[in-house]
Amino acid sequence: MVRVGDFRRLKAWQEAKRLAILSRDLVRALPRDEVFALGAQWRRAAYSVALNIAEGAAQSSVRQFRRYLEIAKGSLDEIEGVLELVEGLGYHSAAKLEDVRLARTHCARLVIALARTLSR
Repeated sequence: MVRVGDFRRLKAWQEAKRLAILSRDLVRALPRDEVFALGAQWRRAAYSVALNIAEGAAQSSVRQFRRYLEIAKGSLDEIEGVLELVEGLGYHSAAKLEDVRLARTHCARLVIALARTLSR
């Protein structure tokens, strides 16, 4: 049985929350037609990271928790794809996306480290 306690104490969740907030702010600055297309996808992926960590922490087995972390990692990869599109389409500059990219990379490392810790 996994005993994580309050998911809010997990560094991975804290960074995922930060990533979601940073993402939301940049989504709001997208062109109106993209807010409901690419922006909605970006927002869902960012929220998915934090919510899967939280839901996984409530699971009764390590295997289940790790599965939720795998889903969170997939959402982090999806965000990287979104960032590439957003920059390539000229909606935001690389400089403007830098904080989100750093938060995404840091969050991915924390999620991977948490999954490894659970395996021990």
